[in-house]
Amino acid sequence: MTFSPAADRNKAPILEVLRRVLPGSAAVLEIASGSGQHAEHFAAARPEWDWQPTEADATALAAIASRTAALTNVRPPLLLDVRAPRWPESLGRFDALYCANLLHIAEWATCAALTSGAARHLAPGGALVLYGPYLVDGEPTAPGNVAFDADLRQRNPAWGVRRLAEVTAEAERAGLAFERRIDMPANNLTLVFRRPLG
Repeated sequence: MTFSPAADRNKAPILEVLRRVLPGSAAVLEIASGSGQHAEHFAAARPEWDWQPTEADATALAAIASRTAALTNVRPPLLLDVRAPRWPESLGRFDALYCANLLHIAEWATCAALTSGAARHLAPGGALVLYGPYLVDGEPTAPGNVAFDADLRQRNPAWGVRRLAEVTAEAERAGLAFERRIDMPANNLTLVFRRPLG
């Protein structure tokens, strides 16, 4: 079974943020679930959350299912390519959409696809929660994030640490309102956007 050291390190601080952002009982769509460690940790900590993992890599689905098999509040993982023009309508609506560490290892168009998909599949008042490194205009960038950005772009010119302002602009174009940013350990941020109630 795959294991991500980064997911293991950041699961506790992210859970604390999710406890504050999500309602006590919530249906959550996770994008790019990876190893399934976050789904396992968050769903075990909050049995009243109904968690739907997804992955674009079909080979990861069995490992996610195995890791979360004992948790009755985790649905079977689904194959989902965020960049698809329309996500399956069968997904339905969710109180929250959660995505960690995707945007910097994907082409920029993924951001628009993610925020548009979130806007369609979030219930009114629902939250889009993004976790990862971001560049913030007017604020010094941590040396580690500068080096990380350079390494990403060397590996793939379409990758890179994204600017908070540009991510916010994409979310707003999709009809989501920026609510807040939360500073996290290791120079990461959690960003929260909301689908308006109206």
